[in-house]
Amino acid sequence: MQQRRPARIRIERGADSIESDTYADPVQLGEIEGHMMNRSDDTTHPSQRTRSKPMPRRNGRFAPAATLFVVLSAMLFAAPGVMPDAARADTPDGDAPYHVGEAQRAFVPTVARNWRGAKTERLVATIWYPVDPGLPEMPRGFGPPDDPIFRGHPVAQATAPSNAQARYPLILLSHGTGGTATDEDWLAAALAAHGYIVAGVNHPGNNALEPLTREGFLLWWERATDVSEALDGLTADPVFGPRIDTARIGALGFSLGGYTVLELAGARTRLAAFEAFCGSPAADAICTPPEAKRQAGGPSLSAPPTPTMKESMAHAGDSYRDPRVKAVFAIAPALGEAFDASSFADVEIPVALAAGVNDTTAPPATNVQRIAGFLPQASLLMLPGASHYTFIDVCLPAGAQRLPSVCKDGPGVNREAVHEATAARVLTFFDAALAAHPASVAAK
Repeated sequence: MQQRRPARIRIERGADSIESDTYADPVQLGEIEGHMMNRSDDTTHPSQRTRSKPMPRRNGRFAPAATLFVVLSAMLFAAPGVMPDAARADTPDGDAPYHVGEAQRAFVPTVARNWRGAKTERLVATIWYPVDPGLPEMPRGFGPPDDPIFRGHPVAQATAPSNAQARYPLILLSHGTGGTATDEDWLAAALAAHGYIVAGVNHPGNNALEPLTREGFLLWWERATDVSEALDGLTADPVFGPRIDTARIGALGFSLGGYTVLELAGARTRLAAFEAFCGSPAADAICTPPEAKRQAGGPSLSAPPTPTMKESMAHAGDSYRDPRVKAVFAIAPALGEAFDASSFADVEIPVALAAGVNDTTAPPATNVQRIAGFLPQASLLMLPGASHYTFIDVCLPAGAQRLPSVCKDGPGVNREAVHEATAARVLTFFDAALAAHPASVAAK
């Protein structure tokens, strides 16, 4: 297996442009915020690359342990806005030691890479980080500035993480198909409020901020390179790089992002097996993601692949393991049928899984439960009543009217309670899996 080489990055600041083997490319906040608040209907242009080299993999596995199922019915079906006393003590922000700051970055590798036909050839990232609790937080929402759809976690104005610690653990965040990193703002902010830096990259060709592309939908394994190259950029960023404890890096993903972080852990894709499943009578909703309806023009997803796509598809089963990632948590992971018993032979880091019992978009039997069956050492949290989109941000009233399929949960399901239970499990997992070791503490 070849060693992954560092990507050379173009650093852009205003009219100036330099090339460097560092990776930071801070962009103007207003430019990125405007990009996040508006969606473009422009057509995409093609982009091709020589495939980036995968991260080396390691051998070995964890000893098997029992898969854990947790029932939280009393909490998850509480009346909206009401938290049971027993659950209130576990509310992630209830005793959080920090307020939350947020920043944006764009990382621009100048080496050839697969942009999957994306309009924006930059890795646009949102970063959440802990700031001093004395700084006031301001409420905000996501969506059009005059009519936001989702409620965001309040943020404080601070340009850098709190000096309460020299370094903080880092969680890399991967969003679902056709979404954005801020879909998981509720969870990223909860982690930041408890002393984590969180960085979420918007995957090229497969995010809600610009036209969706066929390549962005179909070349899923390439997403891991987005996360690894964003990590390259972040660790060299002049503001955040020195504040990251590089011995304590985890990855967190939702839906297709859950699949992505399993790749980072060392899981290998079996593309032919997934195609066979989707061509069989057993095919279910995972084969026809609803976001595909938003694809921008061009051939349909079922059209024959282009030569460039075939080149990428030949490497679908490669290892995309990033050894800097020490633990992963996958929420409602998709593409379970793209894995088989051999896919996880090289996964040797802690893995945790969570999903909703009522998920009809990534049905548990063929996705999270199938994956859990191949990873008996992983913990599994099944949340009663929760569906797929229960795990994205809480919708504001206008959003619930405009996007009922995303915003409305089943009868009696309390999305905020599901978020609190999930965030508590995620925090517990990473606190244990990324616990500071003597060498890490000494480095601080």
